[in-house]
Amino acid sequence: MIGLANTKVWVLTDGKTGHENQSLGLAAALKVEPSVKFVAPKFPWSKLPPSLWLSPIRFADPDGDQLIPPWPEIVIAAGRQTVAPALAIKSASGGRTFCIQVQDPVSRRNQFDVIAAPRHDGISGENIVETAGALTGITQAVLDNASDRFSGTLATIPKPLVAVLIGGSNGRYRMTEQATIRLSEGLKRLSAEQKAGLAITTSRRTGKEIEALLRKVLTGASTWIWNGEGENPYLGLLALADAIVVTADSVSMISEACSTGKPVYIAALEGGSVKLNRFHRHLRDRGMTRVFDGTLRSWTYDPLRDTELVAEEVADRYATFASTPTAP
Repeated sequence: MIGLANTKVWVLTDGKTGHENQSLGLAAALKVEPSVKFVAPKFPWSKLPPSLWLSPIRFADPDGDQLIPPWPEIVIAAGRQTVAPALAIKSASGGRTFCIQVQDPVSRRNQFDVIAAPRHDGISGENIVETAGALTGITQAVLDNASDRFSGTLATIPKPLVAVLIGGSNGRYRMTEQATIRLSEGLKRLSAEQKAGLAITTSRRTGKEIEALLRKVLTGASTWIWNGEGENPYLGLLALADAIVVTADSVSMISEACSTGKPVYIAALEGGSVKLNRFHRHLRDRGMTRVFDGTLRSWTYDPLRDTELVAEEVADRYATFASTPTAP
């Protein structure tokens, strides 16, 4: 499909799992094996906007990886801390590096060759490739592999199996005690009335108090909550679930859930924002998600395939870019 197998690609990461997974998902869709470069600027650069970094390549790596020649043909980056280093690499290469930013960089947008940004960000331009949500690494092959690896782990949980992906508080949402009890009681009712099994995984943002509350309310043979030991079963839950419940805070987890083609329920939290309300409304309008109300229904839709669509667009634009002479 995409002939970039021998292309030298760097992924710049700030270490945030959501950012890194999106970049690696795009690299996988491009069928390339990237070198991953960790960017870890110190204060004050970590707090300053990208336009004020005096020497981005030098200041990007005090605690990270060195960014030195030979420069890559393609850079894929995500997160505010990667904006200045990515564009500095493009400049240092004499404009020969094709620069991709995943998510809205906010500043210096016109200097990137491609920006893959979700439609709810509301940005436009010739270099913008619009997505419904976050890029993911979820493909049928990935799900099949995860199904094989985790089928034994989840074998004793009753069917239908409902995967519950729990995030936590962030800058826009709050996972309060009240919201947690509401979600827990809905899951408890679902399990009791529809004989569903629950496979639950939390995140670092969930917090010990919220996780303890979940464990207190959700007990019994039909509920399995990952204890954090061994291999993360997240992909296994996506692969083996009959339906998925996701907290409203995480665009990445919701996008990954919608990449399965399975019914996805959104569990409400306190808060929100205009942008994220647009995101949720768009997925509901496309028939991918419904609001979680403690009941279980079945429906189908075409799985979210943003990553593959962005990869196709990147490959086409890179082919044009690579064939255009660059002034010395």
